[in-house]
Order: sequence, then structure tokens, then C-alpha cells
Amino acid sequence: MLPGKSHPPGPAGGEARAAEHPREGGIRVLFVDDHLVVVDKPCGMPSVPARTPADPPDVARVLAARMPDLGGAEAVHRLDRDTSGLLVLARRRDARRALGAAFESGGVEKSYVALVRGAPPEAEGTLCLPLAADPHAPPRHRVDPVLGRPATTRWWTIDGPSPRAGATALRLEPVTGRSHQLRVHLAWLGCPVLGDRLYGGPEAAGEPRMWLHAARLALPHPADGRRRAWNVPLCLAWDRPPGGEDQAGSSVGTSAERLTPFQ
Repeated sequence: MLPGKSHPPGPAGGEARAAEHPREGGIRVLFVDDHLVVVDKPCGMPSVPARTPADPPDVARVLAARMPDLGGAEAVHRLDRDTSGLLVLARRRDARRALGAAFESGGVEKSYVALVRGAPPEAEGTLCLPLAADPHAPPRHRVDPVLGRPATTRWWTIDGPSPRAGATALRLEPVTGRSHQLRVHLAWLGCPVLGDRLYGGPEAAGEPRMWLHAARLALPHPADGRRRAWNVPLCLAWDRPPGGEDQAGSSVGTSAERLTPFQ
């Protein structure tokens, strides 16, 4: 085990809250042990190795440069580059197999928060629309009832005043895990994610980021099967001290700046 790098879960129900853990290269490290690493990924950073040399380094590469004692940690799932929030990396081959199986079998709970333009037609609901890659406009995906794979998304409106005029805060659960699923489904509903330059139309250009954040993750630990959970709020403030690593979408900021539906 890495001395001083293992952060046990919080006191209630195996919860591990983002609190005062180290930040490496813009990545907030929430949990480390011999099997896995859990981080709060900033928006703009790839979660998996980049496709071209011009792309920025991915999470594992940044961690390896800043924390070489982690070894060859590898992401076991993906977040879109412009989505911030919780990401799990495996440090061992057996941990990767176990975590991969948990994701495939539906044993991992994933919840997101988003700010969307306008509002969905109902305060809560479930959308089941098949998705496929759009061959005419990569890397976009589209609703495709013929070639698409089944995709299901649940949404709930977050109570309270909207943090932005003309916007709605939503909690989202992807029952399936298709590429761009939440973004395509929300755009189809007529309430695209604010700042989504692929699906949000020309209005997205005026946003400093895409306001989609992986806020909760719960999974069986690959070593003992004990369920662990992490919650990280979406920080709604963009302005940060010059040269600082904190940015919108991380879990920093005052309580008034955070969107936290999982308290």
C-alpha cells in the first residue's frame, strides 16, 4: 500500500467524500489503494489515451508524471473529454477485470448533474432511444431506430432555484453506457447541455465549458466486494486565481457555488 496515499471511505455507508486530498496536474485524487485510484477529472482532459499527438495528455499519463509510484494505472471506463467528475482507474490486471465486469453487469451506480438550456417536458422521466454513430458528422452520435443500440436515460429536475437564468439543473442516471448518451438524449428532448458544442447549437459557444459532471459513483471494491461510493459536487463558478489549477467542474468553490444533489 502507498504510505499516506490511501484515503479510507467516509463514516456513513461506505461513502468517501471529496475533501482535502491532493490535486495532481489539475486532477483531484480522492482515493488510492493497491487496487484502484478514484479521481475528480477536470473538464478538457481526456479520460483515455488521446488519438493524435496534438491532443492533451489523458488522466493516466498526467498521474504517471506526477505520481510515479502509482505504476500503470488505467481507466476502466470513459468520460467525454469535456465532462468533469468521477473516474476510476485500475492499478492491477485483476482489479481491471473485476471492475470491468462490474460495469458490464450493471453493478456500478453512476449519476451525473447537468445544467441544460430550457427544461425537459416533465420534472422526471425515462427516455429509451437507440443511439448510433453519425457517419455523416463524426464524432457526433444520433438517435437511430434502425442501426442504433438500446440506450436508456433517467432524469430528475433538481429542486430549488435555477443557478442560471433560462437553465435547469438535472440529475441524470445512464442505465446504459453509450457514447454521448446523455448529451444526445438531452438534445433530443429539446434541452441540450449548456456549453455542448456538438449538440447544443450556436448558443454553446458562449459558455466557458460543457456543464455536465459525473457527480456520484458507487461500486464493489475489486479486492473484497465491499461497496464504496464517492460524491463530488459540480462547481458552478469559473473564476479562479490566475495560474491556479482549480476550474469549473471541480469540487472546489464555496457551498453557494456548488450543485450537490446527493447530500
